[in-house]
Amino acid sequence: QLQASGGGTVQAGDSLRLSCTPSGHIFSNYDMGWFRQAPGKEREFVAAIRRSGGFTYYADSVKGRFTMSKDNAKNTMYLQMNSLTPEDTAVYYCATHRGILSTIRDATLYDSWGQGTLVTVSS
Repeated sequence: QLQASGGGTVQAGDSLRLSCTPSGHIFSNYDMGWFRQAPGKEREFVAAIRRSGGFTYYADSVKGRFTMSKDNAKNTMYLQMNSLTPEDTAVYYCATHRGILSTIRDATLYDSWGQGTLVTVSS
């Protein structure tokens, strides 16, 4: 299981950094992703990173505002979120990708979902 943390309530335009830590899981062995789920909506892809950390992928809605990274030495993954808007309000989850590269945005090819962390952005 993975544990996401760092959520909170902020105002539009603020920043937050989410962290993801594993339980018995080594990030350097897997491609990893961040997803979010807003109330009444389906879970959606936010960002992903290759196991090497060399490549990242983003949803169009967060590109240029969010940055995903990981520290293999600390076995911790991050999502830096800047210029937050109320549309970013959601529970954010980290997860492990189990498919081929072309499926890196597909939530059905992820597992090890843990408890998410709630991000609330007020206008």
